[in-house]
Amino acid sequence: MKFSDTLFELPSAAAPAPTPRFINLRGRESPGQPPRSTVQELTEGLMAEAASVSPKFFYNALGSRLFEAITALDEYYPSRTEAGIFQAASAQMAGALAENGLSHPCLIDLGAGNCAKAMALIPPLQPRQYVPVDISVDFLKDAAAQVQNSFPALDIVGVGMDFSAGLALPDEVQGRDRVFFYPGSSLGNFQPAQALAFLRHMADPAQGKARGLLLGIDLVKDAATLEAAYDDALGVTAAFNKNLLRNVNELLAADFDVRQWRHVALFNAAQSRIEMHLQALCDVTVQWPGHSRRFLAGERIHTESSCKYTVESMTAQLKLAGFRHIRHWSDPQDWFAVFWAAL
Repeated sequence: MKFSDTLFELPSAAAPAPTPRFINLRGRESPGQPPRSTVQELTEGLMAEAASVSPKFFYNALGSRLFEAITALDEYYPSRTEAGIFQAASAQMAGALAENGLSHPCLIDLGAGNCAKAMALIPPLQPRQYVPVDISVDFLKDAAAQVQNSFPALDIVGVGMDFSAGLALPDEVQGRDRVFFYPGSSLGNFQPAQALAFLRHMADPAQGKARGLLLGIDLVKDAATLEAAYDDALGVTAAFNKNLLRNVNELLAADFDVRQWRHVALFNAAQSRIEMHLQALCDVTVQWPGHSRRFLAGERIHTESSCKYTVESMTAQLKLAGFRHIRHWSDPQDWFAVFWAAL
């Protein structure tokens, strides 16, 4: 039987339901305790003169579900626009991979979330192995199981890890024909220099061992459209942003009170990025073991930057990182682009 047949083969009534393999690389120092590196990173960010917390800390279980809700909002165009590009151009994307000898790749889905974006690409790309990677371990386990139910013959290895700290994947992940899939314009959460370093890391044979990259990028557009996407009328994005404080409380044993903070989203034209902040509504002192920080009314914690690119600027970044055979697909409004870059 051909591989393309087995991928969609449904299990018999007597067969046990397939389950994906799952590897948790988010080690803890002791049960119930986060890694020291997490505590250190959060503490350094909160104690800095201009306080900040990395957007990766949005994604505890509740944060992941809130982000799912954000993608359904009228104002949040990126997810549906990117999905439309995949629907219109997935056959062309599969053809671009095949031209580079990647008819059945190992598809590594960075920041997989609910895996919905990869689910749309699995039929045309026909991967030999699917590797969803996410920092939200429990959420990813459930999502990977849903993918396995849809594609029972597909080899799935879920990996719980903070890939922003490195791309050292476990041995269970196939070492050949790796294609990184990084949708949703998540690369924009890095500053341009950091984004270039991350792209170079993926392109380094000694690190990521990639053969190619499928990359979703949000493009520059008017400030009103951008700000509405990150500050919706229903307040779902505000809840998503404030939930970060609940996650910090859990990780640090801190005492943030979300009622004392408000959500702020703005477009920084000089930096070509959307910024999200949490702003103190009053003077407040936050404590956690060994530390405390006083925030004055109006003081902000920077929680996310989302850099916006042009096709030309992202193409230049990919070339600097060492990728070649670069092409892209966009929507009719040129609001979003999906890039294919080979090595």
